[in-house]
Amino acid sequence: MQEPELGKAMSVLEFLSQDAESRRLYEMRQKVLHDEASSMEGAKEEGVRKGKLEVAAKMLAKGMDLETVSELTGISIEELKKLTQAH
Repeated sequence: MQEPELGKAMSVLEFLSQDAESRRLYEMRQKVLHDEASSMEGAKEEGVRKGKLEVAAKMLAKGMDLETVSELTGISIEELKKLTQAH
């Protein structure tokens, strides 16, 4: 079984031994993969935030006070006030 460090070193060695065009294509591919991962993480965070806002709105509609809702959801009191004004 190959050690992870050895595998990474072999990949780096392969990369360094490529011609300039191959390195450029490799770097472009790595950038695309990184950008996709970042985009997916951003979408996930936005989904979590939207879910928290929906729960907070329901909590406020049930009469819970701003401080408690803020404490439980992690949403600032200022944002919760805006949320109540929007509904």
